[in-house]
Amino acid sequence: MAAQRSSASDALSTALRLLTVRDRSESELLRRLQEKQFPDDEIAAALERCRDFGYLDDRRFALNRARMLLREGRAVGRRLGWELRRGGVADDLIDLAMTTATAEYPPLEVLREQLERRYPHYDHHLADNRERRRVIQFFQRRGFALGDILSVLQKG
Repeated sequence: MAAQRSSASDALSTALRLLTVRDRSESELLRRLQEKQFPDDEIAAALERCRDFGYLDDRRFALNRARMLLREGRAVGRRLGWELRRGGVADDLIDLAMTTATAEYPPLEVLREQLERRYPHYDHHLADNRERRRVIQFFQRRGFALGDILSVLQKG
């Protein structure tokens, strides 16, 4: 039997605790509070208070998440959009976040930095086909375009 929640302050304190761990989109926070079986009216009140406090801001979340994913080379292009959409970000904010992050962290520069960090001794001209495939697929899984990958690897 699930414990009965007693007040909107419980939903708010849970929301604040979740936001303390890391920034979240509104839809993520909504889903987490629903999973904890708070009543809808308490969830709505908690979300409103979090927005009023400035703790819940999908625009900020989208920009920070896009910057982090791109800076770390974990997601670029369509993969970046997919990651933001998976986090509950609206399409218009996804476009803004991707444009802003891409301007701050150009994908080719990120690709070069990731190549140097992840594969410091990689030489495309000396690598066998298996190693080439492994490196290329690593970057493709992160959303880098094949043409960009080959360009960077061959200049290596």
